[in-house]
Amino acid sequence: MQLNSEQETWQRVLERIDWGLIGLIAAVTGIGILNLSSASRAAGGVSFHTAQSIWFLLGLGVIVVVCLFDYRIFERWAYVIYGLVLLLLLAVLVVGTELNGSQRWLDFGAFLLQPSELLKIATILVTARYFQDRSREEPYALRDLLLPFGLVGSGVVLVLEQPDLGTALVVLAIFMTMVLFEGVRLRGLVILGIAGLIALPLGWTFGMKSYQKERVRSFLSLNADEYGSSWQVRQSMIAFGSGRFWGKGYGEGTQIQKGFVPEHESDFIAANWGEERGFAGMALLLGLYLALLLRILHISQTARDRFGVHVGIGLAALLFWHIVLNLGMVTGLLPVAGLTLPLLSYGGSSLLTTLAALGLLLNIGIRRRPLSG
Repeated sequence: MQLNSEQETWQRVLERIDWGLIGLIAAVTGIGILNLSSASRAAGGVSFHTAQSIWFLLGLGVIVVVCLFDYRIFERWAYVIYGLVLLLLLAVLVVGTELNGSQRWLDFGAFLLQPSELLKIATILVTARYFQDRSREEPYALRDLLLPFGLVGSGVVLVLEQPDLGTALVVLAIFMTMVLFEGVRLRGLVILGIAGLIALPLGWTFGMKSYQKERVRSFLSLNADEYGSSWQVRQSMIAFGSGRFWGKGYGEGTQIQKGFVPEHESDFIAANWGEERGFAGMALLLGLYLALLLRILHISQTARDRFGVHVGIGLAALLFWHIVLNLGMVTGLLPVAGLTLPLLSYGGSSLLTTLAALGLLLNIGIRRRPLSG
């Protein structure tokens, strides 16, 4: 009898899995691996695509593990999870590994862990838990949001110390998206706007490193230093333009294959796709991203509780802001901020974090109604 009950439960799980979401994840990741295969040729045969495929398979395992537990467990332990991530960020500042001028990783021998990636999910969980515990109809006053502002602010400060301005901005954008979705009084929004304007010159003077300021200057004047700070963005823009409508074809992009675009496998991976696949390929990619975001919002809308709804909104915000900020910087519309393109850019921490987040979303969809009974 118990065996039959377990079989019925697993049958319900399989019936409720959002296969459309899984298909979209597979499609975007497949494009990413194909794109990295071409990028590997430009890097002297380094197998970015092989490593990414392994990370993707591991990520599928992470999705399965995340889906095994009722997502409300993450609600129950949200504050603890956030605290553990803060401890990891503190450990980075003390014993972290430095790469490319930033100390962002913890070296565990077999792999490097980037805790700032985990901070994105932890921020979503702790913010969703806060709003779940304080259900209300009227908009929040700023004094009601002191706790989440303090928690998220502490994580942002630790990330800025690495330094990692791009991730700090994404974490803030995720948090503010969730706050605005819940609702804030007009007076509070005005105060936040004024505080933001005051923080801009202070952040420029005391918070930003010299290379970060140089990125902003080069964004404001791309022609001022064509062979210096503006080189990467200018070459990326040339790559997009040379792709025209249909693109140059697999492995035929001159800007990427001849090494004119640095970081073409990670932050600037879209330039490779745009040059080889052109406007049509970029339209396809953006269409898949849009479908993915709409699917996330649909699952969020059908969640069984406020926690599930807010987690879905946070995950949608995570992907949305990564996509907007990354494509903005590689096309010269925004300053370079060192952000990956979800499911496309090379990197184990980024890919596993994104897949874990999407696994949590699948979990919410599976349990939109009780599995037993």
